[in-house]
Amino acid sequence: MKLKLQRSDIFVDIGCGSGSVSIQAAKLAKKLYAIDDRDEAIHATRENLKECGVTNVSVLKGEASLLLADIDADCAFLGGSKNIDQVLGIVIKKVPRFAISAVRIETAARVIEIMKRNNRFNELIQIQLSRGSELGGGTMLKPENPIFLIIGGEKC
Repeated sequence: MKLKLQRSDIFVDIGCGSGSVSIQAAKLAKKLYAIDDRDEAIHATRENLKECGVTNVSVLKGEASLLLADIDADCAFLGGSKNIDQVLGIVIKKVPRFAISAVRIETAARVIEIMKRNNRFNELIQIQLSRGSELGGGTMLKPENPIFLIIGGEKC
């Protein structure tokens, strides 16, 4: 929703992990690239795409900062913090709309600083999830670790 994906968009899922972002984005975009440098992530993404019948995703194994040179994308999602400064630098120059997820405060702060310096920061969202758990015949909420979602792109 925040990236305003369109049917004509080319989307890049950087640090694709299990492929869950790619699977959801594939319903909205024309073409996707799922990138990760970990064998287990590439395997999981391929299996999950196959299980969900998703066919418009190319899974690429390797360093995102190198692979992005050959991809022209409209939107990107950065799901990991490996080489975040270098990868974000490329995304800022090449991709009109993007979002970054961060679990560490330091990563969120660094990303926001880089985005502001390049006039590409739009919004910071903290996502907090709690799960119900039984306690004394009732239900209590146990919080999960929060996630920061940082939205960036061209200013409207």
